[in-house]
Amino acid sequence: MSSAFEVLKERGFVSQVTNEEAVARAFEDETVTCYIGFDPTGQSLHVGNLVQIMMLAHVQRGGHRPIALVGGGTAMIPDPSGKDALRPQLSTEDIDQNITRIKKQLSSYLDFDDGHDRHEDRAGQAGRASMVNNADWLRTLNYISFLREIGEHFSVNRMLTAEAYRLRMETGLTFLEFNYQILQAFDFLMLFREYGCTMQFGGDDQWGNIVAGVDLIRRKERAAAQAVTTPLLTLSDGKKMGKTAEGAVWLDPEMTSPYDFYQFWINVDDRDVEGLLGHFTFLPMAQVRELGALEGEKIRHAKSILAYEATKITHGEEAATQAERGARSVFGGAKAGAEDVPTLEIDRERLEAGINVVDLFMEAELGRSKSEVRRLIQQGGASVNGERVAAIDRVLDSDDLDDEGVLLLRAGKKRFQRVKTG
Repeated sequence: MSSAFEVLKERGFVSQVTNEEAVARAFEDETVTCYIGFDPTGQSLHVGNLVQIMMLAHVQRGGHRPIALVGGGTAMIPDPSGKDALRPQLSTEDIDQNITRIKKQLSSYLDFDDGHDRHEDRAGQAGRASMVNNADWLRTLNYISFLREIGEHFSVNRMLTAEAYRLRMETGLTFLEFNYQILQAFDFLMLFREYGCTMQFGGDDQWGNIVAGVDLIRRKERAAAQAVTTPLLTLSDGKKMGKTAEGAVWLDPEMTSPYDFYQFWINVDDRDVEGLLGHFTFLPMAQVRELGALEGEKIRHAKSILAYEATKITHGEEAATQAERGARSVFGGAKAGAEDVPTLEIDRERLEAGINVVDLFMEAELGRSKSEVRRLIQQGGASVNGERVAAIDRVLDSDDLDDEGVLLLRAGKKRFQRVKTG
């Protein structure tokens, strides 16, 4: 059986490693406790976070102990990484509410319970995952004591060579942001002391912050810790993973429905299918390579499997099945499953009085602005019940309902919304 580290390498998760030989040996010879930090400045994590989440999931399935560290403390100190301006600050109440939501999202991938492991039938006994909040030690820090214990181990000259700081120096690096690397390194030290955590995972853009923690553990504890980072994932069209024309693809079903989540995966570029199957499903790599090798119309089958598996992991088997059925109904013209397409319900009287097509598309969230919807119509990209909308001043009423009493709106080739009257 392959070690968890070999699984991560085979699936394309590994980019930079502090000491690859030591990391490989640890995963083979002992139970590793490792962690990844998650930023709770939003109400939901998004598909871009899934690379890190799936790393922890594979580690747990390999019998090791993952820690999901939420930054209830560091969220109050903006991370300058990848930013060209100071990030807005949130209240502690908003941060704590976000953390509650994020734990629920992470629970789809990680087992935080003491009892039976829901992955046990597929992966054997896995280590228990922990969710830790760095607010427990950061919000109560004594500033002078912290500077005396930790500050002396950081060279300002070395910190300024980090890419994150160099970028912000051009636009105005604040002292508030300058503290972020020190606090992230302190997190690693605290997790080492309290949980025996010896390894941190993260994206390549976090390499400087992560190795600062490795160095701090070496200096303070005379012990070895390791770091593993993942490549920053971009798609073949140059877009960042998890970004679409409509915005981020969220893990919270209230922010991105399971149907739209499924559609994101079904619509990926053919060239990305094999890599995405490796990263975002638990399918064996032999099957991943076989599916990734499909060409032409057959690649649609691989995309369907990708979309179903990714949706099942995030939202459950029932939601994945409903999303798959809904997709088949709109693309295949089948009535069965049409109820699983996202649906907007409006008053019958409103429709009988007539609604401008631009207004209805906006209400159905098939455009970010009226001007965008108008352009879509003028370019021939909007349809109602399969009929192209020819004019922006068209008014829809009850005569436009199909035999099932529904309007099926389509924007472009990939976005659909049903409209029913109530």
